[in-house]
Amino acid sequence: MVKLNKIYTKTGDKGTTMLTSGVRVAKFDLRIEAYGTVDELNAHVGMAALMANKNSKIAILLEYLQHDLFDLGADLSMPKTENELAEPALRIIPSQVTALEQNIDQFNDKLAPLKSFVLPTGTKLAAQLHICRTVARRAERIVAQLLEHEEKATNVESLKYLNRLSDLFFVLSRYDNIHDGNGDILWKPAKNRSSL
Repeated sequence: MVKLNKIYTKTGDKGTTMLTSGVRVAKFDLRIEAYGTVDELNAHVGMAALMANKNSKIAILLEYLQHDLFDLGADLSMPKTENELAEPALRIIPSQVTALEQNIDQFNDKLAPLKSFVLPTGTKLAAQLHICRTVARRAERIVAQLLEHEEKATNVESLKYLNRLSDLFFVLSRYDNIHDGNGDILWKPAKNRSSL
């Protein structure tokens, strides 16, 4: 159970912080960067949830995702160990990745196939979902790097989760633009080049 009494501890004043395992690392450690970026993403998802129509499918899904993102942060903050079965840690599991895929399919089935890239804009919610998408991609890149450096200590499902999550945000942004906006706003290559 989480219990927070005191908000500031002064233990990080020398540029270090503690992982869930109790090990102190530099605040710029790759693992800290990974779950810090997931935390940033969760804040962006919270803003998207506020922009969504309350009790809509998207709003309900975004709140669901915020709980998953806390699970993901907990996963990344606790390096895997050999005796993990004796002391179970909170980990992203395959069914959480599958749930994202199912949501992608459900929303994408209602969309026409794309014939161009879309601009990250449209409704306010769609634009915010694109911010979520790009931050999820950044988190994915950091976790991929973490897996490269600490493969045995990092849950590969966390990388899969972030990959599918970014795809889901893309689909949700298109869904909102089509259902609550004026549709996809397509990229027009070389649109602003002057004619010779």
